[in-house]
Amino acid sequence: MLPNRLEILDQIKSLGTTLSAQIRAAANASRNEWEFRRKFANLIENLSKEFEIPLLSREEYTIASGRIDAAYNRVIIEYKDPGTLRDSLRHRQTNEAMQQLREYMVGLAQEQSIQLSRLFGVVTDGLFYIFVRHVDQQWQGEAPVPVNPQTTERFLKLFFSLISGKGLTPQNLADDFGSKNDTAPQVTQAFYHALANSPPPLVKTLFNQWATFFGEVTGYEEGSARLRDKPELQKFSENMGIPPGQVDPPRLFFAVHTYFALLIKFIALLALSRFVSHLGGVNLVTLSSLESEELLTRLHEMERGGLFRTLGIRNLLEADFFGWYQNTWNAEIEAAIRSMINRLADYDPGTLEVSPEQTRDLLKKLYHTLMPRDLRHDLGEYYTPDWLAQRVLDMLEAGRFEGDPNKKLLDPACGSGTFLVLAIQRIKSYCQRQGFHERDTLKAILDNVVGIDLNPLAVIAARTNYLLALGDLLAHRGKEISLPVYLADSIVMPAEGDGLFGHDQYPIKTTVGTFLVPSSLKSREQIEILADLLEGCIDSGVAVDAFLARMEKALGLPDLDWQTARPLLQKLYEQFQKLHAAHQNGIWSRIIKNAFMPLFLKGFDYIVGNPPWVNWESLPEDYRQDSKKLWQKHGLFPHGGMDTILGKGKKDISMLMTYEAMDSYLKDGGRLAFVITQSVFKTSGAGQGFRRLCLGSGIPIKPVHVDDLSSFQCFEGATNRTAVVVLQKGREVKYPVPYTFWQKTLSGKAVGYDSDLEEVKAMTRRVEMKAEPVQAQDPTSPWLTARPKALKAIKKAIGPSDYRAY
Repeated sequence: MLPNRLEILDQIKSLGTTLSAQIRAAANASRNEWEFRRKFANLIENLSKEFEIPLLSREEYTIASGRIDAAYNRVIIEYKDPGTLRDSLRHRQTNEAMQQLREYMVGLAQEQSIQLSRLFGVVTDGLFYIFVRHVDQQWQGEAPVPVNPQTTERFLKLFFSLISGKGLTPQNLADDFGSKNDTAPQVTQAFYHALANSPPPLVKTLFNQWATFFGEVTGYEEGSARLRDKPELQKFSENMGIPPGQVDPPRLFFAVHTYFALLIKFIALLALSRFVSHLGGVNLVTLSSLESEELLTRLHEMERGGLFRTLGIRNLLEADFFGWYQNTWNAEIEAAIRSMINRLADYDPGTLEVSPEQTRDLLKKLYHTLMPRDLRHDLGEYYTPDWLAQRVLDMLEAGRFEGDPNKKLLDPACGSGTFLVLAIQRIKSYCQRQGFHERDTLKAILDNVVGIDLNPLAVIAARTNYLLALGDLLAHRGKEISLPVYLADSIVMPAEGDGLFGHDQYPIKTTVGTFLVPSSLKSREQIEILADLLEGCIDSGVAVDAFLARMEKALGLPDLDWQTARPLLQKLYEQFQKLHAAHQNGIWSRIIKNAFMPLFLKGFDYIVGNPPWVNWESLPEDYRQDSKKLWQKHGLFPHGGMDTILGKGKKDISMLMTYEAMDSYLKDGGRLAFVITQSVFKTSGAGQGFRRLCLGSGIPIKPVHVDDLSSFQCFEGATNRTAVVVLQKGREVKYPVPYTFWQKTLSGKAVGYDSDLEEVKAMTRRVEMKAEPVQAQDPTSPWLTARPKALKAIKKAIGPSDYRAY
């Protein structure tokens, strides 16, 4: 069994000073290349014995292009006579040495069937190093660097990472970064302590806004209150190293989410280093060796999106809540983050290409091992198993969704991106079979596969999973791209205010106040101009008049519209100036930009997903009020008065999302396939409005098919009565509706979360039934389901009763 690689990397910093001195001494004491080579190899061998790492070494290894001095798995070392190299590649012998190493790397890659980008080469004469890598289909030519503690530390980290890099798989990540490992508690404690010790105003503000968004999608406020005295929370808190009796649940969850979000960002960097290009000298191996101030600078650049933008990804961290730790930077946080980087630097992102099937929705399993199941369920967090998502995609059309790149698909509650990732995989396969150019495939996916979520952590996870799913297509981007996953509310969208003085503005509510955006800004481009200028001008300290002048020029509005918009824009900018002066700015322009995105998403062929199953009474009071008009608009609240008191008002927000998504995003004739509670078809009160099957605009909804999976547990450890419904917009309701009842036939074995669809089918049988309202005169009555012949017999037996109920 290999030793703890984190411990090895932790020791390398001190080894850099010692080993660099030993290497230079060996070079100075050697008369030729052969003698220096022997001494250098002995130093490496001694280190491997100290760390108990077996070396797969081959010396003077002959390949077609020549004889390699030494190869250690994926590391090739070329030795030169001490004093041969210089500090410039213009030096003839130095340049020839680098070219020779490149030829050896190409030859070894061909002979061993290793991807060239997975090799790392070093030329050294004991006084200089030349590091050589092939990334993004081109050589990374670095200038020679002197042998010193810093460069030797870099060599050691690369050497020990590449001789046996870990596969970037869900299980490996879960083992190293889940709650049962020491990394998660160390980082969570550091963040929790920073939140508890009078954090700066911006950190408090971000925490409050996170709680607002999180609560609207998970029923967080109610769940958090229930959890305080639960044994599950006490145990989790103890595992995280926080005294159970003193734990504050909201801070704990925010600290855990921040840890998970930061880990996601580092994984994205690791993946991009594989598919896009070298990170301009910044990668996980070198990041942790930076001094404290420089490390913080690099992290700040990453959190602002700068590192990702240089790689052509515009919005990976847009509207991100989890970079607050920079504002509370201290020794505890620094040490914790270094431990994360060191451990993740041990991974080989080549897994993304070699075994892409292992990386599907890479982050979902990791989150499952980080946050205990009972806590996730108490907070309303249920992640869709892949087999169920596959079934939903199969139900979209009679044949199944094959991945036609011309079909637009939206998940309005995308979570970590399960449906998006599976759709992308199908589109990639379809395009490959049809001979599409990779550039066209990439464009089709970015144009047509879209996600929305209100949970900040889910959005960053979904964007990263989207990025990983694109994989090698990223190398074919012709320009900067944006990932079409947005932090927004897909139900309650920006709308013009009420009253005489509210019709010309969109109110955007946040924890720092309501931002009023002029309603004359009607296009996506105009909103993006507003967001970009707000952020840029505030950061540069531009005066309000200059901001307005830039806005007027950039927007090009007609005079009348500009005169209406100008005072609102002035007030908005002054609001931002006050927030900036109070150190509470940083994400609000991006929040505004994302909030408006749902308004510009139209004409989808398909809507898929698993909307949140949160009861009306569990929603925050403000959100109940904001969404009340929509419930009424679609007739989802047919009851009132005593009926509501008796429980008929127990509505689930998944009902509202179904109706509003079809109304706002779906084209006429388009189909929606949702994982939803079976109660919408069977209960007499809560589902009655849903079964009207008519949008508030009067457009009919046709039930195409229902899968009833209520006889077994689809979600790990949950007793939800699960169903999948396919609805078509703009088509008349026609009864009976095809209704498939899934019945488990294999006793003693549960349907596993990691099962695939074929395994689940083998464990179940599917009974084909029909469904129609139990009362023919009332189409909103509960559905009666049975086999076709039995259904006819039952309906004949059902008739009016002579008994009158009171």
